Amino acid sequence: MTDKLVSNLLHELEPVVEENLNRHLAITKDWNPHDYVPWSEGRDFAFLGGEDWAPDQSRLDPVAKIAMITNLLTEDNLPSYHREIAVQFGLDGPWGTWVGRWTAEEGRHGIALRDYLIVTRGVDPVELEQARMAHMTVGHAVDKNMLETIAYVSFQELATRVSHRNTGKATGCPIADQLLARIAADENLHMIFYRNLVSAAFEVNPNETMRAVANEVTDFSMPGATMDGFIRNSVTIAKAGIYDLRLHHDEVVAPILRKWNVFDREDLTGDGAKARDELGEFMTALDAQASRFVEQRAKLRERQAARTV
Repeated sequence: MTDKLVSNLLHELEPVVEENLNRHLAITKDWNPHDYVPWSEGRDFAFLGGEDWAPDQSRLDPVAKIAMITNLLTEDNLPSYHREIAVQFGLDGPWGTWVGRWTAEEGRHGIALRDYLIVTRGVDPVELEQARMAHMTVGHAVDKNMLETIAYVSFQELATRVSHRNTGKATGCPIADQLLARIAADENLHMIFYRNLVSAAFEVNPNETMRAVANEVTDFSMPGATMDGFIRNSVTIAKAGIYDLRLHHDEVVAPILRKWNVFDREDLTGDGAKARDELGEFMTALDAQASRFVEQRAKLRERQAARTV
């Protein structure tokens, strides 16, 4: 995209941003991280004369620990995400107001998750802090234009919602489940905001928007992909059914594409039409790949169950 096209789109979409910002502020529910933390379970660590963390203090199973840590470290890179969207959208007018509001809401998620994990001694706090330092030092930088950015976050926010919600269920802890359901509800509202922007962008420039959507779907990765052990942890999370290819296809990508009426649009020409064809082929392949993964996982679980009999 040329600088002029970006500038024109930012200007043309500004009324849509303002409308959806007002909508978001009217329906979102403010909440306090401290309300979701069982403070009565907290106690000093050795530095203050208490007892340092030990594995038997955690009530989370290994998979839930991995999912919670992955979710929290992803939230921790918020300064990088803020920088990326601030550069793309600017800090003036409703665009800037949204950037600030979104950043504040996402920051609340990290506060709540960390407080819960430290107070309940769910994970090793030393390892958690070391992982935070390493992940934030690497940061998060992307090479996307403005349309690709709003397309990406449409999918990413919904993927995060699914991951948080299923992680909450996997913890087996009613408090964690309630907290992660609250966070997931925020992520869903963020997704709707960005999804509505892309819908408007399709009306303004369908071909450029279609290309951006195709690029982001076919090359999608979660924002936490730069953290140490992310691939290994993602496999563990997928095997547990917290977030896998089937969920990614069925509950994230496909519903949003339907909302944008991607495969039935009649206003695509040239590269836009080509991008849609590429996307259609990719979705077919992704569906098949997801089915194979589910079948392989089922067979693995059967073998594991047989060994325990």
